[in-house]
Amino acid sequence: MSSAAAPAESPAIDADRDESVAPRARSRSGRTVHARIAHEEFFDYQPTSTADLPDPRPLVENLTRCVIEILAGARELEQIARWVTDDVYSTLLKRQVISARARAARGRPAVRPAFALGSTIICEPRDGIIEAVVVVNSRARSRAVAVRLEGLDRRWRASAIHVL
Repeated sequence: MSSAAAPAESPAIDADRDESVAPRARSRSGRTVHARIAHEEFFDYQPTSTADLPDPRPLVENLTRCVIEILAGARELEQIARWVTDDVYSTLLKRQVISARARAARGRPAVRPAFALGSTIICEPRDGIIEAVVVVNSRARSRAVAVRLEGLDRRWRASAIHVL
């Protein structure tokens, strides 16, 4: 009984397809978690020491001015996109939409707000991290804007901004 021999399959095991050999979780991008961690280790934002960064005070004050104007509808959010993290950007985008809806419901146009920056307090909880509070005074009320800056890729980036 001679039968045609089926071609032998390669004995090599593909670890990405054979879950019994190397079970790995997959991320939404399709890469394995191990590959994603290696990617983040080398290509994600790299922390930078405070000594290697410029004075944070001008950035804190300018970000505060910009955030107040963004929420008032007088400035576009994209103008500060490079200075904030993705989480801060999405949070500010939500607040911008809520502010725009509130203005539309009242029938008020977007106008540049009149305000003055008060005192700025800056502290450094650890190297490469700055936390600051800026008091913003307007005719109607005074507010505080809390900003957390992190040194990432040799520049400051805001990882948290809260308007109180």
